[in-house]
Order: sequence, then C-alpha cells, then structure tokens
Amino acid sequence: MRPRSLRSQLLIGLIVPLLLGIAANTVSLYRQALRAADTAYDRTLLASAKSIGEQLQVTGAGDAARVQATVPYSALEAFEADNRSRMYFKVSGFQGEMVSGFEDLPAWRGRLPDRGPYAALVDFYDDTYREQPVRVAVLLQPVASQDGRGMATIQVAETLELRQTLARQILVDTLWRQAALLVVLVAAVLWVVQRATRPVRELSAQLRDRAENDLSPLAATDAPRELQPLLDATNQVMGRLAHLLAHQKRFVRDSAHQLRTPLAVLKTQVQSAQRGDVEPAQALQEMRHTVERATQLANQMLSLAKVEQLRQQGDAPVLDWAEIARAVALDLGALIAERQLDFEIATVPAPVRAHEWALRELTRNLLHNAIKHCPEGGSLTMRLLSDGRTAALTITDSGPGLPPGLRERLFQPFAAGERGGSGLGLAICGEIVRSLDGSISLDDRLAGGRIAGLDATVRLPLADNART
Repeated sequence: MRPRSLRSQLLIGLIVPLLLGIAANTVSLYRQALRAADTAYDRTLLASAKSIGEQLQVTGAGDAARVQATVPYSALEAFEADNRSRMYFKVSGFQGEMVSGFEDLPAWRGRLPDRGPYAALVDFYDDTYREQPVRVAVLLQPVASQDGRGMATIQVAETLELRQTLARQILVDTLWRQAALLVVLVAAVLWVVQRATRPVRELSAQLRDRAENDLSPLAATDAPRELQPLLDATNQVMGRLAHLLAHQKRFVRDSAHQLRTPLAVLKTQVQSAQRGDVEPAQALQEMRHTVERATQLANQMLSLAKVEQLRQQGDAPVLDWAEIARAVALDLGALIAERQLDFEIATVPAPVRAHEWALRELTRNLLHNAIKHCPEGGSLTMRLLSDGRTAALTITDSGPGLPPGLRERLFQPFAAGERGGSGLGLAICGEIVRSLDGSISLDDRLAGGRIAGLDATVRLPLADNART
C-alpha cells in the first residue's frame, strides 16, 4: 500500500474533527432551538389554561361544592397560531370529575415540578390524543366563592404541526449556516495546508532536479523551523556521502597510479626473462620481489580503505590497548630478534573505544616502522601510559630520525616513499588516529646536539572520555 501523503494526513486530521465538531454543534443548536420553541408555545398553552381558569365558578357549599364552567371552544381560537394546529381542553372538578371540555382527553397522572419556569402551578408534558401527538399543559387553578373553595384541574392540549414546522425550519436554517461555515473552514484549511506543505514540495523538487554528483548542502533558509532538523540531518548525510565519495575517488586514483608501476616492472621482467636477458633464477627472484612489493602495497591500500569503512560503522567496543600492544609486540618478536634489538615494553591497563583491527593496525605500523629504521643491535622501547583521561603509546627507536623536508607531509599517502616503503603506513596511522578522536606526533630525540632517534606518540581518549 502506498503511504499517505503529509498533505492528506493534515487534511484528514483537520477536516474530520472539524466535521464532527460542526455536526455536534448542529445537533446542540437544533435542540436548543426546539427548547426555545417549546418554551414559547408552552407560554401560549399556559395563557389558554389561565383564560379558562378565569371563567370557572363554584356552586354549592361545603362538601357539596362543585366547579361550574361554560367554556366554548371558540374561547381557544384566539390562542391558535394558525389553522394547522388544533387545541383541546378539559376541566376537572375538585374530585376529578369532568366539568367541561373534551371528556376523552387523557387524565393527568404526573406531578408538579419542584421548580417550574413559570409562577403558576403548571406542568407540561407530551402525550397522544386521537392518534396524534400533542403537547399538554396542566394548570391547578384555585377556585373559591363565599360558600366553597377547591382546586380545579385544567388541561389544554395542542397538536404539534406548528411546532414541527418551526423545528424543520430551524433545522434547515441551522444546516445552511453550518454548511456555509463548513465551506469557509474547509477552504481555509486547504489554503493553510497547501501553504504549510509548500516548503516540503519545493525541497522535494530541489532534490529531484539535482545532478547525480551534486552533494552540496541544501539551501532552504526560508523553510519553517519544523523542517530545519530534517535539513540539517540531510546536509550531514550528504556531507558524509561527499566525504566518502571523495575518499573512494582518491583511493581509486591512488590505486591506479601506484599499482601501475609494479605491474609495468613485472611485465618488463617477464619479457626480459622470455628473451633470455637474465638467468631464470635471477628473473624469478626479481619477479618475486616485485610481486611481494605489489602485494604489500595492495594490502596497505585496502587497510586505508578499511579505516574509512570502520569510521562509518561507529559503535566501537571498549578494548584494552595494553593487551593489543603486547600481542603485536609478540607477533613482531621474530623481526626484533632478527635485528638483535634491545627491546623493552611497559604497559598499564588502557581501556579505549575502538575496533580491534584499527588498534592492532595502528600499533603494528608504528612498531614495524621503528624496527625497520633501527640500526642492527640498537635499542627499541614501547611504553603505554595513562593519565586518567587519555592513553599515550610511545615507541622510541634509535634510528636516524626524520629526513629533512618530510615532516610537513608525513601523514599524506605515498609521501614517505623515499624512505624505502610504500608511504602508506603513516597515512594509515593518521587516518586511524583521526577516526578515534586522538592525536599522533613524530619527534626527533636529541642527545648531545645530535639526533639519537625518533619518538612516535599516539594519544587516544580513554573509554569514559571517548566519543559515544
């Protein structure tokens, strides 16, 4: 199923509650209008009952007192609003006996309300008379004379044609007003939603019309504040993509440039061996050396690419750098023994947040470089210390130090090729250290005014201070 658009969700979320609110308001207004109409017409019924009560008399005295009334139906015509409704009345005496009016009008069985709307002993209720719904007013009218007194019951009923006509008219008028209000509100909602979602559509068009390789930040200074977090996050993602793409382009360019030379040399060596210019054993030895160099170069370039891959992964575990440093020193122990170096190692626990491969590659490259540049029988020291905030690995060799002019481009790829290597080892170390929010430095060590060796120092934040 296709997901609903933001605009449709806004419209549904605004218009549906609006419709429900207007419907509820319409019902409420209609009921209020009906109550107002009932109040108005009930007043007419009460006036009719009071008019009849004024014509009642008492005959007889004591227990023989009786109510007497002569009320022609024409007396009610003045209270009929038009010829669409009919009025009926009934007068009952002190003992409930029929005195005047319509005898079949159902007797009142209710009771007076505690607090009525009028200053009279009156009750209003709905009933059915002659198979027609009617509204009935019951008035308890005191009747007295010099010889007797009592309470007469006067019932006045009216059919509902006029009330129903008025109710329908009120309903129609209410619906028309509510419909007009609804049209205005829906138009306003449509305009507001259309205007509110315009920045989203413009942003979508801007992204759709971009060139394939355009990863520049999105410019939407007039976007609402609610879109700013999305724009910032999008620009951050595009920045990371641009960095990753640049890194990949640089990797491909450097790979093509650096691998071309050993492959060309290998091709020349094969051709020379085929022509018989060199002895077969010598040719195989030269080709073996060329293949080993190309393999080392390819592995280092893959390591450089892997650093960027680990940087994108994040969520590195916490590892003890001391254990990894000792493991690397043990791996390179044969090379240290071959060069007869006076090797010393001292470590303290140093938990850092990093991938194991990155720590191992960093330590191995630095230690391998130190072994390579130490004179045979020289001294080599590895120390790992901690100050509570950072862990510092220092590898001290007794080599010739840094060549002049190399310090400025130490950690650039292929910058140290003249030192006999591929020039990628320090570049890999620099990338790893940057990915771990650390720092690296190479400093010549002086003794008696002369260079006595090189100190390679790497500082990484401890796990509690590392970036999460």
